[in-house]
Amino acid sequence: MSRSAFKKARRIVVKVGTSLLAPPTGGVHARRFSDLADDICTLPGDKREVILVSSGAVGLGTRRQGTHKRPVSIPDKQAAAAIGQIDLCRRYEKAFARHDRLVGQILLTHAGLADRERFLNARRTLNALLRAKVVPIVNENDSVATEELRFSDNDLLSALVVNISSADLLIILTDVDGVYDRPPSETGATRVSELTEITSELLEQMGEPGSTLGTGGMRAKLEGARAASRFGVPTVIASGLTRGTLAEIVAGEDIGTYVSASENLLSSRKHWIAFSLKPCGKLHLDAGAVTAVCERGRSLLPSGITQVEGDFRVGDPVACISEQGKEIARGLIAYTAKDLALIQGQQSARIHALLGYSNGNDVIHRDDLVVL
Repeated sequence: MSRSAFKKARRIVVKVGTSLLAPPTGGVHARRFSDLADDICTLPGDKREVILVSSGAVGLGTRRQGTHKRPVSIPDKQAAAAIGQIDLCRRYEKAFARHDRLVGQILLTHAGLADRERFLNARRTLNALLRAKVVPIVNENDSVATEELRFSDNDLLSALVVNISSADLLIILTDVDGVYDRPPSETGATRVSELTEITSELLEQMGEPGSTLGTGGMRAKLEGARAASRFGVPTVIASGLTRGTLAEIVAGEDIGTYVSASENLLSSRKHWIAFSLKPCGKLHLDAGAVTAVCERGRSLLPSGITQVEGDFRVGDPVACISEQGKEIARGLIAYTAKDLALIQGQQSARIHALLGYSNGNDVIHRDDLVVL
């Protein structure tokens, strides 16, 4: 999809960062809520549907408590989120009411989306809200999600919502007008209009932290864009500081940084395995297994495993690690960690003799395996 094709995008996910709603300088950008509602409700196209993924619960809750720094402890973060979530939705409800539009709140957790049935339930709920012309406001359920079960930031969550909703376009609004070829503060820094690929090297260059109230920097936004691209959906990372940005993007104007969709697409289920699940363990592979998995599209066999880490059960997600220490694939395991330690490095024909049972020759079947 080129920028000119954005005019045909029927379902759009718009992600709004904390920096736009509760800026580091203090206070709350109350006007921005109404600006967002105006932009969304006035987009051209009668059948246009917009899902809003909004950060800001912790930021607004912190402001309501009279402080300006993001809480450090998990209980304090969860308390701020519980306070801020009410304020966040109240502001959106008031803003969209001016256009006679209802809003519906959907709170998600990583653990919830890791369950395939709950993932599909979230899809059905989103579709029902959109059919009723209700604007879904999606956020992470920060008040209950523990740190190890979090998405880390709502940029990844927005990419998962793209999968859940089968959206056509992802727009990530932030406080800068796109990706730059060097730090924007440096003389001669130039905005990158288009990225056809997000490489590991590029991500390493974008390692700056987020604001004092947010969690995601530009690296997080690019990781979200990369996840959306693997589902065949393009992303635009742009500034949300001025009104009318959404209309300009949908019209195909050169706004922000356009990240094109990947040619190496994943099905909805494999996208769920790759990005919705967090690995419960690691399998270290020899060079032959890496070649078989990555270049030949083969299943993972026990003979190619050199080391097993973690405590996982049958069906849990695990990461596949190369000899260089990089995660090259992720998949759903067919054996427990305890049993896999007994058959690692062995031929598949010996599985039954070593364990007294067999779940098949494959440790991870290629249908349950995603090359990263």
